[in-house]
Amino acid sequence: MRVAAYVILPASVLVALAGLLAPVPPSTASDDRGTGATTGPGVSRGFDRPARGFAPAGTVLRRAAPTQVGLDPAPIDAFQRRLASWTDPERGIDHLFPGATALLAHDGAVVARHASGYAVRYTEQGELPPGRRVPARTDTIYDLASLSKLFTTLVAVQQVEAGRLRLNAPVARYLPAFAAGGKGGITVEQLLTHTSGLPADPRPPLWEVSGGPGARKEAILQARPFARPGTVYRYSDLNMLSLQLLLEQVTGQRLDRLVREGITEPLRMRDTAYNPPAAWRPRIAATSYKVTPERGMLRGSVDDDNAWAMGGVAGHAGVFSTVDDLAVLAQALLNGGTYRGRRILGPHAVSLLEKNYTSRFPGDDHGLGFELDQAWYMGALSSPRTLGHTGFTGTSLVIDPQSRSFAILLTNRVHPLDVTPSTNSARRAFAQALARSIPVRAPGGGRSWFTGPPDGQINGDHETEGEETDGQDADGRSDSTLTTGPLLAAPPRHAARPPRDPAGPPPGRGRLRIGYDAFVDIDDTDLFVLEHSTDGGRSWHTVPGTELSGYHGRTWQRVRAQLPPGPYPAGLRLRWRYTTTAPGGGRGVNLAGVLVTDGAQVLLNSDCPDVALTADGWSALPPPWPLAHAADLPSGGLAVGCPPDEGVH
Repeated sequence: MRVAAYVILPASVLVALAGLLAPVPPSTASDDRGTGATTGPGVSRGFDRPARGFAPAGTVLRRAAPTQVGLDPAPIDAFQRRLASWTDPERGIDHLFPGATALLAHDGAVVARHASGYAVRYTEQGELPPGRRVPARTDTIYDLASLSKLFTTLVAVQQVEAGRLRLNAPVARYLPAFAAGGKGGITVEQLLTHTSGLPADPRPPLWEVSGGPGARKEAILQARPFARPGTVYRYSDLNMLSLQLLLEQVTGQRLDRLVREGITEPLRMRDTAYNPPAAWRPRIAATSYKVTPERGMLRGSVDDDNAWAMGGVAGHAGVFSTVDDLAVLAQALLNGGTYRGRRILGPHAVSLLEKNYTSRFPGDDHGLGFELDQAWYMGALSSPRTLGHTGFTGTSLVIDPQSRSFAILLTNRVHPLDVTPSTNSARRAFAQALARSIPVRAPGGGRSWFTGPPDGQINGDHETEGEETDGQDADGRSDSTLTTGPLLAAPPRHAARPPRDPAGPPPGRGRLRIGYDAFVDIDDTDLFVLEHSTDGGRSWHTVPGTELSGYHGRTWQRVRAQLPPGPYPAGLRLRWRYTTTAPGGGRGVNLAGVLVTDGAQVLLNSDCPDVALTADGWSALPPPWPLAHAADLPSGGLAVGCPPDEGVH
């Protein structure tokens, strides 16, 4: 409730307004952040009401239309249309992958499940005729590539929870041969957080190592670090290959059995496995055509050559799965490690996945196995608690505990060649669609406006073998502005004129006070600011103290500022400017509750029905009228401080 915005009015006015203000319903920006009954049919918690703790352990996924759970379907529908264009080669540079399957879920409801393009479009000889292509389906099975690292991670954390491993213990305590090459000080935690100092990939590649599986495991053990443990962050397949050998040593079981018995069987993930059986082949998406090593067109055999050299079971790659199975896994983590009464981890163990272990390496935030707060693919779902991962074949998983949502995008972007345009724009747009479908409600209701960053642009970068792009796309500066008409261009018509004090400000006018509610969730490189102009809009100047950037905890804040009383012969104009320099993370900016006073009267109240604001890149959101409703006025009645005959002076 915006009571504080009105205390600058004269006391006599406040008394008259008290009856209107008292019944106003509680603001959605209040401190109620618990897990109480804020949701239900057709009601969403809201993006500005971040949840605390885990979802109820009994939460089970169900299908629902976005509107049934209070979401705006427009951003989701728009994404599904774009997904079709990204699978169409006729779109030129907009063509990203032959086929894709996507799933979005919010608060236990699967609100989108969509497939587009082809699971198989090419052979070694070239493009298949239309009748022989295999369409992508919602149950298509994809090579997850590096999303497999998450399965290895979960097995490792299970062993920590069981007391067989300690995070701060040297790996060599459990696997003595790992100490070779100066690796004796590397800990289990450092493997899981990519701070071990190991290089990114085995050199030479494992598929070039002769002598069978035993020789390849020995090559992993003999790898030498390039830096002292804990001094650098380097995303590394070798970390997860080493972790695989560690897990197999302490359990006496192969990694695929550990994953099956510890994760996929308890969660009934029936379409998830290493080395998928031949019976699954009709549903498997093809990946790349391999010449070196000579493997041909792959379909059901792991795309990663080092994982293939390990027999298809590797710590860094090898898992095949569907969006539906991954959705169960994601919801289990949101539930604190359990799904349908079957637990794979305890709540404390799950919390370790989203704990930032690498804050000393800004931009490379990492929990155990999971990446954190990576706006380059998490888009608007990104936050310090958001966890996820990507895969080289064009896969991504984003889990946002604060909105209890997740986004899964599986593609075969490497089909038929593994050097293709980056899919980061699609990943960002996907997460952006879900975030923008979740409502943000103005504190106390009333009118509000929204603007945000672009949801992803094709940037021409390419993902290359063994290295996942960092997503830092270059793009030109873009401004969105919301501008008032002229204020104080003439003496106000409705203000009483007290006797003038020669030493004081102009009659009936004090220092201008400006207040507004802002919800700001943008990149650190973006800027949201209030500016003013006194020359008809030819030049603009920042109002001190109104600059906002970055992440603000997904909560509204009241911004207050002052300006000199004038005079302003050409009038005073105000504008709110949002500047973005690249497509990236953050949901955007919401503005509401604008109130401008001069000590004697309200000069502008954005909740007044006739207020005119010029929007360039901003959109007006549907205006509830809680003040009018609370006072039993008809819908569209005057908000507090509105002149009866005009909205802006």
